[in-house]
Amino acid sequence: MAALAGTMLTWPGTVLDRLWFLNEPAHMAMAPIGRLIGPVFLVFSAILALTSIGWFKQRLWAWRMAIVVISAQLVGDFVNLFRGDLLRGSFGVVIAGALLFVLLRSSLRMNFQDGILR
Repeated sequence: MAALAGTMLTWPGTVLDRLWFLNEPAHMAMAPIGRLIGPVFLVFSAILALTSIGWFKQRLWAWRMAIVVISAQLVGDFVNLFRGDLLRGSFGVVIAGALLFVLLRSSLRMNFQDGILR
């Protein structure tokens, strides 16, 4: 989704713009700064892609990156909750919290190895 958003923000006016109906408030908020934030989304999507590859190769750095990403999501969900978006914030906190709980279990952590090139 980050790659799609980054593409649509960096190169507006394509056929992909029709997809903004799925989240019109996000489009209205990001469109004015799209050319600036679009490349950030593209870089973020590349980082997530590399992290997923590292995750499936059971690399410790990927486990750590997953913790960072889910923690950031949890913070964002709390912000939504405190801003009054109770439904989205509540579900987000529960889901991200559960994922973080599972990620931080030592039995899962033991599956990941140190090193990048193993």
